[in-house]
Amino acid sequence: MYQIVTKKTLSPGVQQMVVKAPMVARKAQPGEFIILRVDEKGERIPLTIADFDAAAGTITIIFQEVGAGTKALGRLAEGESILDFVGPLGNPTHVEKKQGTVVCVGGGIGVAPIFPIARGMKQAGNKVISIVGARNHDLLILEKEMQSASTELKITTDDGSYQRKGFVTDVLKELIAQGEPIAEVIAIGPVVMMRAVAEVTRPHGIKTIASLNPIMVDGTGMCGGCRVSIGTETKFACVDGPEFDAHQIDFAGLMARQKTYVDMEKTCDGAHTCHGGGTCSCH
Repeated sequence: MYQIVTKKTLSPGVQQMVVKAPMVARKAQPGEFIILRVDEKGERIPLTIADFDAAAGTITIIFQEVGAGTKALGRLAEGESILDFVGPLGNPTHVEKKQGTVVCVGGGIGVAPIFPIARGMKQAGNKVISIVGARNHDLLILEKEMQSASTELKITTDDGSYQRKGFVTDVLKELIAQGEPIAEVIAIGPVVMMRAVAEVTRPHGIKTIASLNPIMVDGTGMCGGCRVSIGTETKFACVDGPEFDAHQIDFAGLMARQKTYVDMEKTCDGAHTCHGGGTCSCH
């Protein structure tokens, strides 16, 4: 059992938990993820690690309450425990000193996993320009943390309720037009945002990495549920990723697969029963 040390609401429907998981924290690196299960009836939920503290033996996770699993997770309180907490999984971000600027782009909840990456890149001696976006000011998370992890932080909101009105890609286009020597762009967020980032950098030949979190089950490459098309090859996000060359990702296929369980998520109340009665089929 893995105890929830602290719990905090970051924005409507978005929770932050610090979980006691010493063995995971000891090995965790930026870009990796964990898979948890709330209880014996719960689904397996993959979450990219938002922070880690090896000395304290804790892992920080940030999630949005959307489907049955995340709603059940959100009902847990400080002091309660999570049944399974497996990790770190996946391949870590390749953190090193680059010959140029590293641009970290985070959209929505994607700001959470981009934070340790930006911090790691800055600690490695890079100039890090972070661009984070949200639909509105209330949904913006980790502003102070991103400020400390970046050389420069630029914020956008879709409705203009905070900082600049517009999208993260607007700022990225400006940086490119201004001649910023960008060595690498790392994007994490909604698939449509990552696809847009890839299309902005593609004509300029700028290396662009996207972190994918498709449908996962076992997290070990055995089930094939997280398969994604990368160029002409089929890869498994859990063992080959989660980071891939954004210019090679089949985003259309990825978006189609992510819609597989949308209807089930809408009908399940998160308590292992469906509104229509009986056991929830999404489990």
